[in-house]
Amino acid sequence: MTESSDTRSADGAAGGAAGGAAGGAAEEAPRSRLQRLMRYIPLVAPVLLWAVPCWVLLHTGQRWPLPVALAGTALFVLGLVGMPFAMARGHGRRQQDRAAIVGDTLLGGIWVLFTWSVLIGVLLRLALTVAGVGDGQDRARIVTWAVLGVAAVLLAWGYAEARRVPRVRRLDVELPRLGAGLDGTRVVLITDTHYGPLDRARWSARVCETVNTLEADLVCHTGDIADGTAERRRAQAAPLGTVQATRARVYVTGNHEYYSEAQGWVDLMDELGWEPLRNRHLLLERGGDSLVVAGVDDVTAESSGLAGHRAHLAGALDGADPGLPVLLLAHQPKFIDRAAAHGIDLQLSGHTHGGQIWPFHYLVRVDQPAVAGLSRHGARTLLYTSRGTGFWGPPFRVFAPSEITLLVLRSPQGSAAA
Repeated sequence: MTESSDTRSADGAAGGAAGGAAGGAAEEAPRSRLQRLMRYIPLVAPVLLWAVPCWVLLHTGQRWPLPVALAGTALFVLGLVGMPFAMARGHGRRQQDRAAIVGDTLLGGIWVLFTWSVLIGVLLRLALTVAGVGDGQDRARIVTWAVLGVAAVLLAWGYAEARRVPRVRRLDVELPRLGAGLDGTRVVLITDTHYGPLDRARWSARVCETVNTLEADLVCHTGDIADGTAERRRAQAAPLGTVQATRARVYVTGNHEYYSEAQGWVDLMDELGWEPLRNRHLLLERGGDSLVVAGVDDVTAESSGLAGHRAHLAGALDGADPGLPVLLLAHQPKFIDRAAAHGIDLQLSGHTHGGQIWPFHYLVRVDQPAVAGLSRHGARTLLYTSRGTGFWGPPFRVFAPSEITLLVLRSPQGSAAA
């Protein structure tokens, strides 16, 4: 692995303009209306999240005894008031870990309860009515117990999924421009570890042990290492220093680093032996062939106000032979427009968590071009979006399992020879 570029050259406008032009002027009006609507979601969403389950479970014909109805309603009101308060104290200036755990857990729990209150509240009630099961009160109470049962099972399962060491997802990715000498190159991707209020130092060590069994040539971390500063989360991040790769370990920043003194994370990863690819590239060489491994800061970097931090693809590729294939690390999938405009062969990203808790992936899809897996963009460019190795906030993963990804790069020439 040899280094051949630095964070220089000032040309970021070219990639940004190409990505923006792709959408066209016709999309601007709907997009601006959507953005205006999104401003009100933080105000309306908590009320809906707590009010809808309260109504479905307690006040749609169940005729619960008055003490039960009052106590249940009081719990929902307490959650509606307490969840934003706990999250503000946990993720705001105070960053109190206990408050964050309470707020995040309430958020995950009520999201699941809301989802299944709507689905079961409509579908099961309709099915019971069509089947002529019981009277109105019986059907309402059956719906209540069904919702509570499904939510309890999903939350218990989702918690176990979030806290487990991720399964390894393996796939071959053919890159038409990859030389035969690099056929079979093993790239391991971890991302969105989100070390945070729940101490996951042991989990971190076990993840790194799993990575080391994969005999990687290149290990990549595409950002969102933690929630909190490097000093505060050092113990959880320290096992990353044990990760092994035959060629290199490379890292790019995610948006969450820019909430928590990003430069501190860049410095710590450098200290742990990882190569921060801040708008620069390295060459991976084998068998007489070369692969450009490039990385860019997260797209939110420039607005962070940190000097020198921005997503600058032209700088990352400065000095690279345009005839060589390029593997790009960019935290957010939506960077793919710029990557495709520059003819990147493969972009690796995270950020989406695969939605983390179903059906949140539908909302993620509003902001990102892909939620999980391999997708093609333009004539040449492939994007692999990981569902993430850890979890953010709510300690649950429902129908969106975490992953450690092993991508085996294939060359058409190498495949033909085999």
